[in-house]
Amino acid sequence: MFHPAEFKAGLGWPQSGMPEIGQKAPEFSLYDQDKKVRRSSEFIVKGHKTVIAFFPGAFTGACTQEMCTFRDMYGELEKMKGSVVGISVDAPFAQKAFADKNGLTFPLLCDFRRETIQKYNVVWNNLGGVEGYVSANRAIFVVDDQERITFKWVAPEPGKLPDFEAVKRALQ
Repeated sequence: MFHPAEFKAGLGWPQSGMPEIGQKAPEFSLYDQDKKVRRSSEFIVKGHKTVIAFFPGAFTGACTQEMCTFRDMYGELEKMKGSVVGISVDAPFAQKAFADKNGLTFPLLCDFRRETIQKYNVVWNNLGGVEGYVSANRAIFVVDDQERITFKWVAPEPGKLPDFEAVKRALQ
């Protein structure tokens, strides 16, 4: 359990080990941009893979570029039996405005409690030099219909974008 005093003492958010390829993906239950609770299990579909794309924040340059790239390649991903779910620590209201402004039709989930970024060990402290601000690092996990991680990529820093061609290959 996270204790605020630990964070103030400079220990940061508690981290568990990052899930590895072949391991079961950590489960989550998060609000989406329409304030509907979504569970990870509902994105698991027989014969399909799900791209879980963690991003630092709505309306930032690299995040907008990443989510719009997934939007633009969504039809291709669907043909490959893939889907996308975006996750950041933003509130549902920000996610809704971000999705509407950019025409994003896939779910954007809101980890405002920062529990899922801890489970996946993609916590980024002090984003943009803002002391104490905790966000998701940019990371991609592809999960198969057995809830196993088949691909993972974690940015060395939040401004780095994923190799979208590698993500597509992971769906094949």
